[in-house]
Amino acid sequence: MLAWWKKFQNGGLGEIAQSWVASGQNLPISSEQIEAVLGNETVAGIASKLGIDPATAAGQISTLLPQLIDGLTPNGQIEAGNPDVMGAAMNLIKGKLFG
Repeated sequence: MLAWWKKFQNGGLGEIAQSWVASGQNLPISSEQIEAVLGNETVAGIASKLGIDPATAAGQISTLLPQLIDGLTPNGQIEAGNPDVMGAAMNLIKGKLFG
C-alpha cells in the first residue's frame, strides 16, 4: 500500500482520497483535514516558503489536491508506472503556488 494512501486511510479519509482517484465526483477535503493528514510541519513548511500563514496554505492545498490527484489518475486508478501520485501532485501544487 502506498504511504500517502495509508496516511489517508489511517486518518479516516480513505473514502475522500478514493473519490479523487476513481471516476466521478471528487469529495472535498477541508484545510483542517489536510493539516491532520499531511502534518502541521509539512503545511507550515509550504506556508513559510510562500510567505503565508499555514491556514491559508492548507486551504489552497485542500482546493488543489483533489483536482490534481483526479487529473493524475485519468483511468480511475493509480497506474503501476506512477505509484507516487501524491508526490507528483504535491510537486504540481508547489509549482502552482511558487510559480
